[in-house]
Amino acid sequence: MNKFTGYRCSLCGKEFDASYSGYVCDADQGNLNVILNYDQIRNSIDPKQIFQSAEPSLWRYAPLLPVENPGFFGTPLHSAGWTPVYDEPRLAAKIGVRNLWIKDDGRNPTASFKDRASAVLIARAKEINAKTIVTASTGNAGAALAGMAAASGWHAIIFAPKSAPPAKIAQLLVFGAEVILVDGNYDSAFDLSVSAAERYGWYCRNTGYNAFTAEGKKTAAFEIWEQIISKQNTSSAPLNVFVSVGDGNIISGIHKGFSDLKELGWLPQMPRIFGVQSEKSSAVYQAWAKGSEEIIPVHATTFADSISVDLPRDGVRAVRAATKTGGAFIAVSDESIYRGISELGKIGVFAEPAGAAAYVGMEKAAEEGLIGPDDDVVVINTGSGLKDIRSAMKATGEAVIIEPSLAALEKYLKAKGN
Repeated sequence: MNKFTGYRCSLCGKEFDASYSGYVCDADQGNLNVILNYDQIRNSIDPKQIFQSAEPSLWRYAPLLPVENPGFFGTPLHSAGWTPVYDEPRLAAKIGVRNLWIKDDGRNPTASFKDRASAVLIARAKEINAKTIVTASTGNAGAALAGMAAASGWHAIIFAPKSAPPAKIAQLLVFGAEVILVDGNYDSAFDLSVSAAERYGWYCRNTGYNAFTAEGKKTAAFEIWEQIISKQNTSSAPLNVFVSVGDGNIISGIHKGFSDLKELGWLPQMPRIFGVQSEKSSAVYQAWAKGSEEIIPVHATTFADSISVDLPRDGVRAVRAATKTGGAFIAVSDESIYRGISELGKIGVFAEPAGAAAYVGMEKAAEEGLIGPDDDVVVINTGSGLKDIRSAMKATGEAVIIEPSLAALEKYLKAKGN
């Protein structure tokens, strides 16, 4: 019996078998959740076997995924996931929490969290014999697909807004993807990619549209479980997980991962999940604040391009990730995100703006009393600061320039007060 048995609509609950070829529910266009046979998984493997695995990537969790390990050993496809967590006692003391970890997904092969989804999508494309994969992206999802496709020999087509950071576009091109820049925003690129996939029969990877993207992203929850939760006292208060939110697929994937573990009986209690958005791209936050699941589009203007979305395509599941776990949504200013880039840099983590947003959202949660001195916290950095050098330079300022002499250096040091 296959562990992947079908799909369930997140809105109306309608179920589809595993052969369903649509991406969303045919009744209400709701996002689909992958249904797994938990009994089969539970009877075939236990946590100890997973913890003893020598596989240094997300494929250590292959028994919990709806796809089989695709092979391509020794390639970047087998380097996605299993990213480090850094214990940060200095920051924990400063912020006023018991323990604080930073999970650095900027250490993935193409330097972002999105490698998780693309690795699983490549596996799915192999299973259904799809030759061309298309996606819309502000850069990270596209780079992830382009890199994983290059590693495994697939043809990738990326639609990106022309405003995407040059470093991200460079990645797409270097990896050999077919790159089409759209004279519009991410939402325009998304709609065009869906239409193109329908017209030409391409396999659509779009975040918050293809159910397998959340299945890849849920592996971060598995890693947090293995790296942190499994080592905690089971009587401790639940872990608090902070992640930035754009279209909502990362947070919904993390929620799906923890939910899978709870269904398997391997997770003593659900972590509290906190979503963080920029005040200038806050459609999901606004719905949550109203106690609603109605996602009303906004005009997103945040400089944090990875979370700049007018209409989050996975907004309903994103809201539920917070409400069902006792978490919350938090909106932060763009000015504070710049500060977050600098603060994370001081502990050796080079975060892109979206990753810094999660950190300053955690700070704000502490200020508002949502977390406190008895709480353990993990913040997910979703991408490397190398993705957006312009924002990093704005956060830190320019380096000083002096003449190449000791006299000039002495003058500089005196001016600094050294």
